[in-house]
Amino acid sequence: MKFLDETKVHIRSGDGGAGAVSFRREKYIEFGGPDGGDGGRGGDVWIEAVDGLNTLIDYRFQQHFKGKTGVHGMGRNRTGANGDSVTMKVPAGTQVFEEDNETLICDLTKVGQRYRLAAGGNGGFGNAHFKTATNQAPRRANPGLEGQEKEVWLRLKLIADAGLVGLPNAGKSTFLATVTRARPKIANYPFTTLHPNLGVASIDGREIVLADIPGLIEGAHEGVGIGDRFLGHVERTRVLMHLVSALEEDVGKAYTTVRHELEAYGHGIAEKPEIVALSQVDILDAKTRRDKVKALKKACGRTPLELSAVTNEGMTGALRELRDIIVADRSAKGEDIVEPEPERPDLPDHRPDLHSDD
Repeated sequence: MKFLDETKVHIRSGDGGAGAVSFRREKYIEFGGPDGGDGGRGGDVWIEAVDGLNTLIDYRFQQHFKGKTGVHGMGRNRTGANGDSVTMKVPAGTQVFEEDNETLICDLTKVGQRYRLAAGGNGGFGNAHFKTATNQAPRRANPGLEGQEKEVWLRLKLIADAGLVGLPNAGKSTFLATVTRARPKIANYPFTTLHPNLGVASIDGREIVLADIPGLIEGAHEGVGIGDRFLGHVERTRVLMHLVSALEEDVGKAYTTVRHELEAYGHGIAEKPEIVALSQVDILDAKTRRDKVKALKKACGRTPLELSAVTNEGMTGALRELRDIIVADRSAKGEDIVEPEPERPDLPDHRPDLHSDD
């Protein structure tokens, strides 16, 4: 499935139905009088966050959404039916902006949230509504009000617990594929990952949602490489895992390069809790490994984790560190935390293979 995280759509709510001008003309009823009904209300345009979506690709092929016009009023005091509303279904994490792409209309962060983007026009009054003691045969009715019409921007920021950041080929996609059932493209060349990937990892009975974004390079905030346009997908995460490849000649510089891009992007990403890890350590001899760990520690100010997808070294420990930070953040924000059920030792292990081919 293609990935699309920003698109522009045209919406228009339905016009209200017109009121009717009508008079009773039954043979045996004298002084019949007006009986024109009111028009129906026009259909609204809603947006709703639903489960099972993680891209806005559907809106590449349909950009126009219009509510139905209300039915006109009729004689015998019959009110017209309301027009059908239309609902745009989007993934959780979708933001809606005005046409200037800066003014936020709504932010749908949870499945089931709905917002009315355009209200349908009210139906017009029929002539029965205008009957008075001095005007018992009104011959006028109101037209329905017009609906609202505008263009809005949809921008998706994926909902994930942890975000994977680093230079291209830092091992982010390999880490994601190793600890989850996600199968991102993995290859030995830069920018293998061209769009964000999501995966769900399970550790000690608790699930963690991981987001892998395309690698950052120096000058990404100025549009170099793929740029920083995908960093929005880690804005909502609770913790960052910063991976530095053991293949880097200068691991300290590799770390500081990405940190500089995170700080230049802003939006609070650089202030998030961070776990630093040296990946692909299985390719190093003991001395080189110690030297690179020491250099990375000097650059980031803490002892980095040492990871290998091939030998599975450090993978479980990394997930547990992520879990601890996520649980602590949820507790601090007063969010409900469902305690995991104890694992039953007699059940077969259905976890994915933790070894990677690359």
